[in-house]
Amino acid sequence: MMGQNIEKPRAYARAKLWLALLSGAIELAAAVGFLVSRASEALAGWLAGHVPHAAIVAAYVVVTVVGLQILSLPLGWWGRRVEIRFGLNRQSLAGWLFDECKSLALGLGLGVLGAEVLYALLRATPAHWWWWAWGVFTAITVVLAQLGPVLLLPLFFKLRQMSETEEPDATMVRRLQATYARLRAEDPKLPRLHGIFEWKLGEKSAKANAALTGLGPTRRVIISDTLLEGAAPEEIEAVFVHELGHHVHGDIWRGIAFQSALTLLGFWLADVALRAFSPALGLRGIADIAGLPLVVIVFGVLGLLLMPASNAFVRRMERRADDYSFTVLGTAQPLIAGLRRLADKNLAEVDPPRWKEWLLYSHPSIATRIRRGERWEQAQNAALGRG
Repeated sequence: MMGQNIEKPRAYARAKLWLALLSGAIELAAAVGFLVSRASEALAGWLAGHVPHAAIVAAYVVVTVVGLQILSLPLGWWGRRVEIRFGLNRQSLAGWLFDECKSLALGLGLGVLGAEVLYALLRATPAHWWWWAWGVFTAITVVLAQLGPVLLLPLFFKLRQMSETEEPDATMVRRLQATYARLRAEDPKLPRLHGIFEWKLGEKSAKANAALTGLGPTRRVIISDTLLEGAAPEEIEAVFVHELGHHVHGDIWRGIAFQSALTLLGFWLADVALRAFSPALGLRGIADIAGLPLVVIVFGVLGLLLMPASNAFVRRMERRADDYSFTVLGTAQPLIAGLRRLADKNLAEVDPPRWKEWLLYSHPSIATRIRRGERWEQAQNAALGRG
């Protein structure tokens, strides 16, 4: 189906899978070992004697997050070497280290905020903390989804709003804006889109991508410079309409709702686990900060067990967005061409085994998406008497 050598993408996919498996195993083993060995309780006890009471939760999070970052640094380095070996990395060592520091700082900020909220609720309402935590964390998720494109993503990538009056954007942007205007004229309820942005991914990677991001006034389509370069206008339009499909179907909100349901289940299971295992682990009740690794373990195991369901949910949204692109443009060929370009640029494993796609892929494989487009095209031709 594709012209590229299939062995290189398969080797890349194997290396990435091993990285993911090792990373997950190390993080889970670290959390279990830290908890079962009573090192977590020892750290919490030491902090209680050396830092102000109001700072214990924050100090615990800082120590554990920094420790985990140090533990995972060799795997991060290996991941960078994999990207270099397969010709996908364009970032200098200094740039990579700077991004690692920014990721650590962001993780510390969000980690401290989350832990402070969580343990304030555990102390204030121990019987129903998990219900309140679900509500607060869902609200935080919504806020982060809205602020992500304007505050978080720019920490790591440059974004530039594409102009319909200045070259080299003008022709392409006018084409995309005309398509969007036509769709809004056909459906006045179509949510407003606040801009089309070029995502400067090429400074760091040879990979290509596009996405719908943000909520309300921050909602925009971002298209990587690596996807824009050398692509035919109809391919970019097809990818743009695919992202509009997510916009039309409310997929960001659907994703938040799905994640919110998993979060509620996770907090409830964490409450069960804390009440069941706190005495055996030597914790001073469910509000002991030393029990935080148990909460992390619960969410990690739950995420692993529900990964097939989560991936299937996202794959369904992607299929619908593909179908929307086919229908709006009246042809599947531009998106098929764009998918082939993405496969080549990203070294995607085009046609993985079915079990692998079902278990691990958050998007349908390239081959699955192309076959779906070809079937759509055949059905349209048959309906119009062209087949």
